[in-house]
Order: sequence, then C-alpha cells, then structure tokens
Amino acid sequence: MRYIRSNSLKRLFSVKRRSFDGYVTAAREDDSNNNNGFGADETAGVPFQRPSWRCFSHDEIFRATDGFSADNLVGKGGYAEVYKGKFGGDDGEEIAVKRLTRASADERKVKEFLTEIGTVGHVRHPNVLSLLGCCIDNGLYIIFQFSSRGSLASLLHGEDRPVIDWRTRYKVALGTARGLHYLHKGCQRRIIHRDIKSSNILLTSDFEPLISDFGLAKWLPSQWSHHSISPIEGTFGHLAPEYFMHGIVDEKTDVFAFGVLLLEIISGRKPVDGSHQSLHSWAKPILRGGDTEKLIDPRLDGHYDVAELRRLALAASLCIRASATWRPTMSDVLMVMMSEKLDMDKWEMPKEEEEDEEVFFGFEDLECDDGGGDYDTTTTTSSASPEDSISTGS
Repeated sequence: MRYIRSNSLKRLFSVKRRSFDGYVTAAREDDSNNNNGFGADETAGVPFQRPSWRCFSHDEIFRATDGFSADNLVGKGGYAEVYKGKFGGDDGEEIAVKRLTRASADERKVKEFLTEIGTVGHVRHPNVLSLLGCCIDNGLYIIFQFSSRGSLASLLHGEDRPVIDWRTRYKVALGTARGLHYLHKGCQRRIIHRDIKSSNILLTSDFEPLISDFGLAKWLPSQWSHHSISPIEGTFGHLAPEYFMHGIVDEKTDVFAFGVLLLEIISGRKPVDGSHQSLHSWAKPILRGGDTEKLIDPRLDGHYDVAELRRLALAASLCIRASATWRPTMSDVLMVMMSEKLDMDKWEMPKEEEEDEEVFFGFEDLECDDGGGDYDTTTTTSSASPEDSISTGS
C-alpha cells in the first residue's frame, strides 16, 4: 500500500451525505461483478445499512478527553494510545479515543487506521465493539464505545483483581463465540480477525464480551477457501500451525485462537507461562486423558458447573487441533458449547491424524509471555520483530 497523504485522507472522508448512498451502491455492484478482488457479499440481497459512525472534529475529541489529559490515558502500545472521554459533560456518553502515535509519514499507521475503520465500520453485533467514528484532523483517531470493565486479560491476570466466577466465565466464552461466528458468517463479508485473545475481549458493565482491535483483520471473498499472508503477524501462543508455518489464513485461524482463549478462561493461566510453555501444549495431554477437571482454575475453589466445564473443554480440544481440516467451524463450536448431550463420536479423528497431533504438540514453540495487561500486548511477525497492539477499555 502506498502512503496516503493527509489531504488525501480528508478527501476520502469528505464524501457528501447526498452522494454516499450512490457511492456504496456502486461499490456493492463492483463486488458482485468481482471487479474489486473481494467478490460478492456473503449476504447478497440483504439491504445495505448506512454506517452509523461519523467523522468528529479534533476540537470535539479534545474537549471530551480534557485535552488528552494523562489522567484519562487508559492504555498505551507501540502504535497507539487510548484515552477515555465523555461527550456532553459529566452526564454525557462515555467514549474511548484511540490515537495513533507514530509519525504522520508512517505507512503502517495509515494502513491500520483504514483497515480498522473499513472493517469494523459496518459491523453490528452485541458482542463486537461498536465504532462511533473517527477523526483525521491533527492526526488519526478512532472513537469507540467505552468498556467500563476493561479487558478480559486484566480481569483474569491483573494483580489485586477478584477472581472471576464460573458463571461470568461461561457467559464471556459463549458471547465471544457468538461474536466470532457473526464475523465469519453473519456480516456482509467474511472477516478473519487474526488476533483473538483475552486482551482484545472487552467487557461491558454486565460482563458482556466485545471483540475489539481489528488492526490485523482481513476481509475474504466468499469464493476463496483461504488466503496466504506475509509477513506473519499475531500474538505468541495463539497462532495456528498453518498460519505461522505457511501464512495460510481462513476462519480456522480464528478458531484455533478461540480454543486457546477457552483454555485461558477455564484455567486462569496465561497463553504462555514463565517457562515459555504454551497453554495449548500444557492442556493437550490433559484433554487427551479426559480428566478435564485438572484444567480448572484452582482459584474457583470447586465452584463451577461440571457439565459446562466439559462442554467448554471439548470445544477447546477441537479448536486447538493441529490440522485445520479437523477443527470445527464456529457454528459447530457454538453447538458443542450449548448442547446438553455431547456427541463424541462425531469428532473422532482417524488414528494416523491423532499420531500427527502428538508429534506436533510434542515440542515447545519458545513463545513469549504476552503480559496479560489491559492494553500492552505482544505480537510477533515472521521476522521476529515484536509489535504492540492495544484495545480500548478501562
């Protein structure tokens, strides 16, 4: 992608309201004719919904955040800072403002800004973070709804935080699965998130999960089975084998990461521990042995639903399979998580496939601890250079 100058961005976002519908209609016609490389929408025939987000002025977000006061800084990463704010005074709407911080000539900053706006701008689901708008005056800013309880990672791993009870954990797991299923199957184009992890799951006041941070997301056309990507980007401990080995991306990439997330929710462990052992490598022999209660977070002190634990453990074991072919879709995952009766025979693998699984999970990936903080999360590329991605929350 070539660098987009500031005035080019302004022209991009200055499409007049009266021409917006025509602009979108033309774009959708291009999609259906395969002229733009994406192909037809997954929901062909569904009326297009005009995006509800808007462009804010710099003055609006400056006032809302008290001039980007240090007191309102709630997260910081390598490429962005997140400030909480409020529109309309003390009783106004709470917002989170993500300010991209690198120099204006940084091509990656512009690319990630456009990717996140273009991807999440048309998404509408109770378990996906809502985009309120953006600002391109005096920098690049993305404005989201504010998540009062912060990230799942901060609640699971933050110091001096109360233990999350099992009922809340199950609710978060189920809501995240629904949001991810929507991204894969329910929205107008297939969206592969590529960075599903606990620090990118934000929680509302009633612990409803919201999938956030679409900086690495990819749109895939309906006729493509997968997409090859270089360089490899994502978070240590969550990368599916076919992705970090071959750069292959499809829905099963997210399914693997979701399996790791389920193990994190069940066990309270980080995706990679201090000895560089990945969570899925630790859990694999336990899951294979069928003693799922060995996975449970000891801090729960036995207060959990055994049937729900078994369903989540089965879903996790299916999701982290080394072979993408033998992983379930998110539709299947939801059925496993919600079904009262588990059909184990349906998911039985051939003997030779099970042996391949044992070989793959017999070595450690020498992965790094992702920190588990509110925003500061470690990602990696194929060149092994760490990069930070951050989420909005408190």
